[in-house]
Amino acid sequence: MAVRDIEPALAMTGRLQGLLKRASQIKASTAIDPPLQVSELSSEDEMLLGPITGDAELHKSIVDAAARNIFYNILATTSIEDPSFVQVWNLLDILQYCGDKDQCYSGLVFLLVEELLDSQSIDGCRIIFDFLESRREALIANGSKNKDLVILRSCNELLRRLSRAEDAVFCGRVYIFLFQSFPLGDKSSVNLRGEFHVENVTTFEDSVQVAEDPQDRMEIDADPTEETAQADDSAKPEQDAVKTAESDASQKAGQKTLTIDTLYPIFWSLQQAFSNPINLFNEDHFAEFKKGLEATLTKFRDVPKVIQATNAESSRGLKRKLEETYDEFASTFNPKYLTSRDLFKLELSDLAFQRHILVQALILIDFILSLTEKSKKKPYQTNAQKALQYNFTLSEQDAEWASGIKNTIANYLQDAPDGKFYYRMVDTVLSRDKNWVRWKMESCPPIIRDRVSTKDSQDAKSGARRAYASKRIKVNAMGLDLTFLSDTDGSSGLERLKDGER
Repeated sequence: MAVRDIEPALAMTGRLQGLLKRASQIKASTAIDPPLQVSELSSEDEMLLGPITGDAELHKSIVDAAARNIFYNILATTSIEDPSFVQVWNLLDILQYCGDKDQCYSGLVFLLVEELLDSQSIDGCRIIFDFLESRREALIANGSKNKDLVILRSCNELLRRLSRAEDAVFCGRVYIFLFQSFPLGDKSSVNLRGEFHVENVTTFEDSVQVAEDPQDRMEIDADPTEETAQADDSAKPEQDAVKTAESDASQKAGQKTLTIDTLYPIFWSLQQAFSNPINLFNEDHFAEFKKGLEATLTKFRDVPKVIQATNAESSRGLKRKLEETYDEFASTFNPKYLTSRDLFKLELSDLAFQRHILVQALILIDFILSLTEKSKKKPYQTNAQKALQYNFTLSEQDAEWASGIKNTIANYLQDAPDGKFYYRMVDTVLSRDKNWVRWKMESCPPIIRDRVSTKDSQDAKSGARRAYASKRIKVNAMGLDLTFLSDTDGSSGLERLKDGER
């Protein structure tokens, strides 16, 4: 026999139904807001769900069974868009109040919300999330490990159902709710193993629609040092002439911009390194990455820039302009790159698209610069978890290239319209990310410090007062009579100085 069918569960079901009936009289609105004032359902001394007699865990199980019985009945007969569905919101408010008073399981509300999310469409989930956002502070006020696990599980499951392209705003709401629900030092999302998002695969067209320019192909694939090694060394003057010609060709190749068709596969191949930086530990892959990034940056400089139009007017205030700038950055978000050859030329000219790619490059460059011999000797690197310690060490030559290309990208981003402001935002985020990575490598030590005791605070204040208190000058300091300093009559002092007996 199920627990909900026993007599105490039926009695508790009747009690909850009575509370819901009284709640409908207290809260006349059928909307989610305002929250139900549960304290008005009973006096301060009266327990809302009756006195606990006997085993407290058994009492909580009875409340759980009764609440689920009512919840399932409403869910089966009422649409979430129906005004009478307010009974569910009232029921959750009552259970939240009782959970804080230890009359039922504290995580019962989230367990029911989890089932509610599973039973609804995406539109229905948006309504449920309106409730969660409205009650967030009350729901997380008395946190527990079990409650946190349910919050994390239900939100992650909802994110799996959402489309990053069509439900980008809703995904953001879910993430913000998670960030606000968990403390800053929580380990629920720190990626302790340092796993990369290798599932994020960017596909692009392999077939070449237009024949490649042989000169461009030579500029990408040819290595002047290898050609020099294979050159005929029959005569020293001829060998020097070959070296000089190859050096000039190499310089020109570094300056010339690749055609769009030649750059297309090179450009999109960079995403493989961005999604899985460990591939760069291979020398060949790292060499391809360097050539691809340099060619991309050269192309960005060469193409005309297209900036999305805004409705900003010169007469508007600075604050309004900054808000519109934020909106402009937010409106350029795309969950996935469009890799069609037909769009590639337009994408290269889009300033927002260029910024997305270059910020990805900055993140990756910061990662590989953390693998230099000097960086790996830092204390937090040597004591890091084994999963975050890599056998690869970046050579001095590659480190010099990485630092140079990073400065080049930073200068390019600042030269664009509103570039100073944009790069300052990017640099701030990356700086904070470095601190976050360091904290993670140190096995996430607690970042919450104990409060300073009242005694220590008072001692510090009194010590500061003593240190900066005004001190009187001693009368016979250093054996000198300084009483003349207190004489304010200048004329009498001058007459004493003229006294011959001195």
